[in-house]
Amino acid sequence: MDDKLKILLCEDDENLGMLLREYLQAKGYATELCADGEAGYKAFLKNKFDICVLDVMMPKKDGFTMAQEIRSSNVDVPIIFLTAKTLKEDILEGFKIGADDYITKPFSMEELVFRIEAIMRRTKGKKSKESTVYHIGQFTFDTQKQLLCIGEEQRKLTTKENELLALLCSHANEILQRDFALKTIWIDDNYFNARSMDVYITKLRKHLKDDPKIEIINIHGKGYKLITPDDNE
Repeated sequence: MDDKLKILLCEDDENLGMLLREYLQAKGYATELCADGEAGYKAFLKNKFDICVLDVMMPKKDGFTMAQEIRSSNVDVPIIFLTAKTLKEDILEGFKIGADDYITKPFSMEELVFRIEAIMRRTKGKKSKESTVYHIGQFTFDTQKQLLCIGEEQRKLTTKENELLALLCSHANEILQRDFALKTIWIDDNYFNARSMDVYITKLRKHLKDDPKIEIINIHGKGYKLITPDDNE
């Protein structure tokens, strides 16, 4: 069954880890369980996974550190964090690293499966779309390759950066409604997803700073606007 979704599950609670692995396998997912971040990262380097589910507090290498190492070599693989932490700062740190979702303990196994399936639907939908190339000032943005180019420089965008910039480009010089963006990319417009989007807006501004004519501005109470030069300028 090579077409099974392959999940890397890292959880140092032995009982919880085994329960989650058994449940995911029963749902038809090929799931590899690791008990610490060091073993998890070694497994990631050896095998190809479709999604990573990482506990934040793990021995030898915590989930945030492991995710940063994963992102340094793979910007596309989705990452879900599992944690008992509820501090907003910790959750935002996860999104800054490039998390796709964040689940606080305790949670139901059905919820985890729902979130995995929602992320994979979005990922497959993105990959199936034809390439769209936008010209943003001095930049060229290829949505299929997830590349933002200026001059000879190429920047590989993460999946979330790519999706959000594509949405902004499709509404260039118009207001992108905040709620619409959240529901399109994050499915839910809750507080943490809203803060996650703010983090990605900040990242996109840094990517686009080399062209001073390009701006992403806040429209208070409404959303964002990507300001780009007119074609005839």
